Amino acid sequence: MDRSSEISEFLRTRRARITPEQAGLAPNAGPRRVPGLRREEVAQLAGVSVDYYIRLERGRSQGVSEAVLDAVARALHLDETERAHLFDLAQPTTTAARTRRKRPVAPQRVRPALYRALDALSVPAVVQGRRLDVLAANPLGYALFADFASRPHRDRNFARFVFLDQAALSLYTDWERVAQDTVAALRLYAGRHADDPQLTELIGELSLHSDTFRRLWADHDVRAHTTGTKRLHHPLVGDLTLDYVVLAAEDDPEQSLAIYTPEPASPSAEALGILASWTSTTMAAPTPEQARNPPS
Repeated sequence: MDRSSEISEFLRTRRARITPEQAGLAPNAGPRRVPGLRREEVAQLAGVSVDYYIRLERGRSQGVSEAVLDAVARALHLDETERAHLFDLAQPTTTAARTRRKRPVAPQRVRPALYRALDALSVPAVVQGRRLDVLAANPLGYALFADFASRPHRDRNFARFVFLDQAALSLYTDWERVAQDTVAALRLYAGRHADDPQLTELIGELSLHSDTFRRLWADHDVRAHTTGTKRLHHPLVGDLTLDYVVLAAEDDPEQSLAIYTPEPASPSAEALGILASWTSTTMAAPTPEQARNPPS
């Protein structure tokens, strides 16, 4: 992934979202040739020259100051996640950094203490790593989504599951929203690790096989989720509404633990209990009829 083109497209798409009225500018008479703000309007709002902003939007970010990036972020009404993404993308690259050979990224390992935490949880839990890789899960986490442990290592990835596995289309009630969130999370990671070869492979594969992914990737949206709600239609136990919280691992900021919980005494809690019963009593996946009549 080319960092210069990423900066260019990110700024262009953010600029297109904001009208002069939203930016606090007086509306101009007559038709506008571009959606959203013009480049000169962004420059005016940020307090920089038009030429300077044009160079930045063309990806020429070497030497740009934090003050300028902050001013541009305010002019474009970026939220905290988008602002951090802009800073990640605009980091100047020195000649030495360009010529220095990149060392291979070491595989991520889940610490034994985290495995013990997974086993101790009575609700679904999944450990995610770089590129939304699934590093581990407790049995109920695998039963809720997919048995990632049985798949080849390269396929243990939520993005591949969401866009390339037909089961995801029926599992996620709000599949389009899940797809948007998945792409936005990958975009955020890409801003920090544009030179990750496994990310490049993943983006290429998803772009080749999914029209929806290509469309969403072109939006350049970024988003970080630490809490939220997932609505699922599980093939064995039916509809589930689960709240989730994502906790970062202190020793590895690119590793996180996602925990899914139902509202107490709700139909979702009952359905999750049925799924947990089957998960703990049999290694084979139950049929939908078996799931509706769990062992006593």
